[in-house]
Amino acid sequence: MAYKREPTVVGVPNFNAAEDAATLRGAMKGFGTDEQTIIDILTTRSNIQRQAIAEAFTHEYGRDIIEDLKSELGGHFEDVIVALMRPPAEYLCKELHHCMEGLGTDEHVLVEILCTRTKPEIAEIVETYERLYNRPLAEHMCSETSGDFRRLLTLIVTSAHQGARDEEAGGDHARAVEAAQQLYDAGEAKWGTDEEIFNKILAHESFTQLRLIFEEYKNISGRTIEQAIKAEIGGELADALSAIVECVENAPAWFAQRLRAAMQGAGTDDAAIVRIVATRAEIDLGDIKREYERIYDKTLRSELEQGETSGDYKRALVALLGPA
Repeated sequence: MAYKREPTVVGVPNFNAAEDAATLRGAMKGFGTDEQTIIDILTTRSNIQRQAIAEAFTHEYGRDIIEDLKSELGGHFEDVIVALMRPPAEYLCKELHHCMEGLGTDEHVLVEILCTRTKPEIAEIVETYERLYNRPLAEHMCSETSGDFRRLLTLIVTSAHQGARDEEAGGDHARAVEAAQQLYDAGEAKWGTDEEIFNKILAHESFTQLRLIFEEYKNISGRTIEQAIKAEIGGELADALSAIVECVENAPAWFAQRLRAAMQGAGTDDAAIVRIVATRAEIDLGDIKREYERIYDKTLRSELEQGETSGDYKRALVALLGPA
């Protein structure tokens, strides 16, 4: 399902970086902090505009705006604002690094970031990661993951630069039929599953090409590729492959479900909420809101307002959702 993406944050016309920098400096200077002003400015500017504000801030005051914001704000509100102030690829790299550092690895974060993005987006993340940490992302992941799950993620990361996912092309129908047959032969048609074939095809092909492959798979098998993955594959690998399939078919629905999971159950996964709302606001948060309401019969806004979030944190998230 190809769709026209609907962002909720598009930046402001007649933008003046120096003016915004001065207003933000005023909001943080002296006794107490004017959080509402910080929210009003930073949730309505595009990331490019925020980078210009950061530059103007350093130029005018000789200070790092992120450091100033960190010293004035706290908790999850600080997390949202800092997420907004970093270039998207840099922010996602920090999230990847954080989820692999220390004891244990958060595989959900790896799947959410690496299995849902297009090749050009992954290529930028790979480049940025090496620049920030002086270590290839693939190498870090290899030391923190294992088995077929590791192989899939490594393929996604290493094939990004080969431009294998040509997102603009209309796709190759004959090649799609061939790949669909390979997937069928590797899974449903045999005893046991050849995960390597699933990994290779789902990691290498463009979202456009995968869409064609999944249609052909249904023609051959009579079942959807999701049904096959659920029946044939388990564990982290199944989660990762399913994320790719769902994002090819309807990425906003996948993110809506991820937000729902982050807000339900014992404790709230605030890191996931911040990451999705902050990074999708300029991409397709409008679509995610619509899918959320379609799937759960509740608006994302009402869930955030009535849920576990509160105070400035809640106000910032709701502001990023755009008009009701």
